[in-house]
Amino acid sequence: MNRKNKVTPQVKAVPQWRRRLVLLTLAVGAVLVLGRSFHLQVIERDFLASEGEKRQIRTVTLAGHRGAIRDRRGEPLALSAPVDSIWAVPSALLAAPDHLSAVAKLLELKPPALTRYLQQRASRKFVYLHRHLPPAQAQRVLEVRAPGVFAQREYRRYYPAGEVASHLVGFTNVDGRGQEGMEAAFDEQLRGKAGSRRVLRDARGRIVEDTEDAKPAQAGDDLRLSIDLRLQYLAYRELKAAVSETKAKGGLVVIADSRNGEVLAIASQPGFNPNNPKSRTSNGLRNRAIVDRFEPGSTIKPLLVAQALDIGAIRATDHFDTTPGTMKVGRLLVRDVHPNGDIDVGTLLAKSSNVGAAQIGIKIGKQKIWEGYQKFGLGDSVSSGFPGESMPLLRPPSEWGDIATATASYGYGLSLNALHLVRAYSGLANDGLMPPLRLDFASLVTPPQRAIAADTAREVRAMLERVVTKDGTGRRAAVPGYRVAGKTGTVRKVAQTGGYAANRHQGVFVGMVPAARPRLIGLVMLDEPRAKHYYGGVVAAPVFSKVMQGALRLLQIPPDRCVKACLPAVPSVPLLPDDGTRTAQLGVGPQT
Repeated sequence: MNRKNKVTPQVKAVPQWRRRLVLLTLAVGAVLVLGRSFHLQVIERDFLASEGEKRQIRTVTLAGHRGAIRDRRGEPLALSAPVDSIWAVPSALLAAPDHLSAVAKLLELKPPALTRYLQQRASRKFVYLHRHLPPAQAQRVLEVRAPGVFAQREYRRYYPAGEVASHLVGFTNVDGRGQEGMEAAFDEQLRGKAGSRRVLRDARGRIVEDTEDAKPAQAGDDLRLSIDLRLQYLAYRELKAAVSETKAKGGLVVIADSRNGEVLAIASQPGFNPNNPKSRTSNGLRNRAIVDRFEPGSTIKPLLVAQALDIGAIRATDHFDTTPGTMKVGRLLVRDVHPNGDIDVGTLLAKSSNVGAAQIGIKIGKQKIWEGYQKFGLGDSVSSGFPGESMPLLRPPSEWGDIATATASYGYGLSLNALHLVRAYSGLANDGLMPPLRLDFASLVTPPQRAIAADTAREVRAMLERVVTKDGTGRRAAVPGYRVAGKTGTVRKVAQTGGYAANRHQGVFVGMVPAARPRLIGLVMLDEPRAKHYYGGVVAAPVFSKVMQGALRLLQIPPDRCVKACLPAVPSVPLLPDDGTRTAQLGVGPQT
């Protein structure tokens, strides 16, 4: 081949415009990437970070431990036990039908029902599947490793004393908020403050690590009540037995320390088990000793006599002619069950003469009666701190006529709760100084209020000892080895149609022991006993005797009388007849 004839190919130069186009395209791409990066990293940074946290970081609530409730000796009345609640993200669990069935089986639910429950809440991020499971059972649910199923630590309230202290302690709801009783009254003190911690979860919802953002939970404070669980059990046991025996509608017992006003036991029937929500009926939830009011009946007479003695209107040796056993005041016929003739003040209380009490009331007048009841706190709140405490009803004397003056003298026309009566009798027991009642052991002690002179209080106590003798209406309240002072009461209840019902009564006994220097005040009331008897000296006094025998032994209070001397003779046929016609026109309650 002839090399001279060979043609060398020529390389064409790239056009300048094409080079510029490529460089421009690269530059625009770089600008777009940088712009997008700027937009994501700067402008939408917070939004994207929050979205990422929604998918990976969760805030876990740390429940605060609720404080315990204990009696005066430290015995537990309410405790919080750790439990786990199972919750889920509905959409995640619905996407795994096999896991859903396994979870339903462990929670003792039907898979179709659980599926419907989740479908109805599919848009939510949090729903409870089961509250308050034992930790071991909750762990078995978690071991299924179902998507979107988690456990949350909580606390469940447990009441070791059960029904024994239920009316006073109360209960909480499923979220640990106090609903009744002292649980509700001191809810803020008892309730702990919830904490939180933020955790990082993987795609399966498992916690990978904690973040540094954590707030520890704070436990609530304990509450110590004034009651003694030993005495509380005594009161509960005897009251429940008496309600059953007398076929009563309900009843109550209160025991207090007469020296400082500390309530040592407070029982009510019917009751409920706070550990079983199904037993919480509206009738059984009421703490009758604090929430319910009743007319005091003859238990008011010692307060009337104390006021009359204190102002010098009468003397203990004065006599009152109650012949023929009736007394007309306007259109009201005041009647004694048995004509007592000429009696002194002590016999008036021992025989519970309504005629004698009405004579004293009319003698001192409505203003002095009202002032005397005010001194004993019958017009003021007890301020126990218990939710729903009833206020007394004591009308001003300007609204009283002659009939109201007479009936107020033997306990009708005014109403109060059991704590009012216990507080008033503590003034008699404590030589005229009436201490405020306390349910909270740690509450501030306030000075007692002077109700009557010390000599007057001792004089009335001596008279009330005659009530608990063979000749008195309260002989069944006797306690072997101890001198007992007290008063019976049998109250007719108001009828729904007006006036007083002929066959609905409340039997009451209030007493103190040892009588010379009382340590304990006790009140027993049985509401509408339907068995053979309903008089306070028959249905309520024996309960007082049984409860006080146990209380005096447990508190190691020494006897103040030899056993033989303090056992009054009890007749085999003890009852007074049903008077039925105490008032001819108004029907105001039977004599006690």
